[in-house]
Amino acid sequence: MLFAATFAFLALAVSSVSAEQHIVSFDNRCGFGTPTLIGQGGQVLSTGGAYVSPGALIGAIAYLQTGSCGFNGDGCTMVETTLRNPPSPGAGSSTDLTLIAPHAFSVTTGFGYYNGCDGAGADCNNANCNTAFHVFNDNQVQVQCEANNVNLVITFCL
Repeated sequence: MLFAATFAFLALAVSSVSAEQHIVSFDNRCGFGTPTLIGQGGQVLSTGGAYVSPGALIGAIAYLQTGSCGFNGDGCTMVETTLRNPPSPGAGSSTDLTLIAPHAFSVTTGFGYYNGCDGAGADCNNANCNTAFHVFNDNQVQVQCEANNVNLVITFCL
């Protein structure tokens, strides 16, 4: 009985270590505003604190709520992200900045992966930056990451 309980505990510990997990954190250097992370279905996942996703995070958006942003980041610079362990080559995480209307430049915004793909990311510091979507087919601005359990930091007012 003791052996079975010990084995079950070890199996649980090993499986929890290898389970998919992603962290989205914020670095707000503006001195104002509220970092906001919204998940699919319109669920508010964070208003400034680090969010730990206990699996894939699909189609989340983030922005700095300055008081003039709509719930979906309308009127503001927005980050779109999917963080997931790649189920097949080329199908891992992808993050981008968007200024496609109704989104518009509000504050300098950037993102970077860490715990994998370190150094990969993008910054947008003006309404004409070439690192953000301006039209729906600006696909070259997407930043991919194929590392398991990659995390993301979003920075405002770099």
